[in-house]
Amino acid sequence: MSDVGSDDLDNEQNQLGEYEGERNDAGERHGLGKAVLPKGSVYEGYYQNGKRHGQGTYRFKSGARYVGSYFQNMKHGEGTFYYPDGSKYEGSWVEDLRQGHGIYTYANGDTYDGQWHKHLRHGQGTYHYHSTGSKYKGSWENGKMDSEGEYIHSNHRYQGNFIRNKPSGPGKYVFELGCEQHGEFIPLEQAAHEEDSRSRRSLKSPYPDDVEEDKGEGEWGEMNQTTNVKWIPKYISGPTYNTPPSGLRRDVDVA
Repeated sequence: MSDVGSDDLDNEQNQLGEYEGERNDAGERHGLGKAVLPKGSVYEGYYQNGKRHGQGTYRFKSGARYVGSYFQNMKHGEGTFYYPDGSKYEGSWVEDLRQGHGIYTYANGDTYDGQWHKHLRHGQGTYHYHSTGSKYKGSWENGKMDSEGEYIHSNHRYQGNFIRNKPSGPGKYVFELGCEQHGEFIPLEQAAHEEDSRSRRSLKSPYPDDVEEDKGEGEWGEMNQTTNVKWIPKYISGPTYNTPPSGLRRDVDVA
């Protein structure tokens, strides 16, 4: 998710390339112009005293493209960045970084709509999983689900706290039939040392680990592994059943 092509931002002060457009009395690029840079990138838009400033379009030789506002040569204000892999970011920029509100559409069809800080998901936001239709809505910190949030599936949802993309502590499952299962997620190490008189059936986590990772410029790689946790049910509220409704969880191991 890095801004592929940003490293190609030629220093227009030192590598002038070809330029057609307006200049000021000092001979600097000033006003509307077009620059074809030595490495193949092209900028069309406004300049101020020799720097990209105002609305413009930057086409990178990699195939990436930025359309939006510049301030002193940096992406700043509202703009859209189109990435070579087909993903794109539409929203606010501060000094070349995604910051403020923005919508990121990933190459796999996932979307994130919410707050950003220094290129990372940070603040309130909603991540939608294209392949399953599930979504997480809540708080983010440094690119990870963190603090209070809600994981929404087609026929149920989980509400509780999250730490680094994993549910943690007290929470509840809310089912479309009207019942709620209350409990808590605890570390597997803790669960292994706690006595439990009833037998448990382990299920896979309902929370996918494949949230597209926020990365800075050029930082492609695998996600860090997070701590495993286990769901410990406490009680059920709402409608009662002789047998649990389909999909009602007893114990959940989150791998």
